[in-house]
Amino acid sequence: MINTFTKKRIIFFALFSVAIFACNQKVEKKQITETDIVAGIYIAPDTSLIPKNEFGELVKYGRELIINTAYYIGPEGKNGKYLGNKMNCQNCHLDAGTKPYGINFFSTHGRYPQYRARENRVLNIAERINNCVERPHSGKPLPLDSKEILAISCYIKWLGENVPVGGHVEGDKLMEIDLLERAADSKKGETVYIQKCALCHGKDGEGKMKANNICYEYPPLWGTQSYQAGSSMHRVTKAAKFIYANMPNGANYKKPTLTIEEAFDVAAFINNDSLHKRPQPVYFDYPNKESKPIDYGKGPYLDSFPEAQHKYGPYQLIINFYKAKGLKVNL
Repeated sequence: MINTFTKKRIIFFALFSVAIFACNQKVEKKQITETDIVAGIYIAPDTSLIPKNEFGELVKYGRELIINTAYYIGPEGKNGKYLGNKMNCQNCHLDAGTKPYGINFFSTHGRYPQYRARENRVLNIAERINNCVERPHSGKPLPLDSKEILAISCYIKWLGENVPVGGHVEGDKLMEIDLLERAADSKKGETVYIQKCALCHGKDGEGKMKANNICYEYPPLWGTQSYQAGSSMHRVTKAAKFIYANMPNGANYKKPTLTIEEAFDVAAFINNDSLHKRPQPVYFDYPNKESKPIDYGKGPYLDSFPEAQHKYGPYQLIINFYKAKGLKVNL
């Protein structure tokens, strides 16, 4: 919970930033209100406020790239062929990276360069963008000086204009939910998937293409055209948090459709590698065991718990072990 002092600081910095930005861009409309901040959820700026200058043109193109990634840089891309599949960034970064608890970009720009445990090194924002191109999209990296990298960076920067540098705002992370006291159950998850997910993502997880056959409307959840093993969404806890706050289509953090148990179980079903094949990463993930997330499904670890428990849980025994040893719990 945010205490009163912290709320006041957030309100001050947010409203101060709004005033400065509005003056610089010569617009009258406020981007966020005191009510929005007090309520705890950051509101993305309206696209009508994108500046009408060179920076603004890159912001617009960056937004287009997030929404229609495969159209521009997919296997049949208009402006380059970098992706290995036809998914769009928006398939995970919902509503062009603006949906609360939907893997948005609210505070992304202000937190890079940043240490990334998966690579065990510090990445800048351009490298992080390419990280997604190479991983979920199974693609090849964009040139770091490309217009596309610059445009996406500008869009991410513009979205976070009112966010304190190096800080967080409510809604910029995945929604925190209670961990299960049992292991996530793929069999139960299959039932949830058939009832709640197959309509959009397909009976066999194949997704649904748009009419142009260039981009997905609803992304594949497994198979050769889906995200790689080792992607963030391949971790059951990450997927469960995302699913609970956003799925099925139309759900949001205010009105979740699934229970927490259903979210964990369906995440386990989707990411069960014995049931579903998906592209594999070309290099080793999390080489530093001290910073490896405890829910990552492949060892080695700093403990002797089996891989299946690391992936599906129950997680509390692992957490207790790490805490007793004075080790950091990465989850």
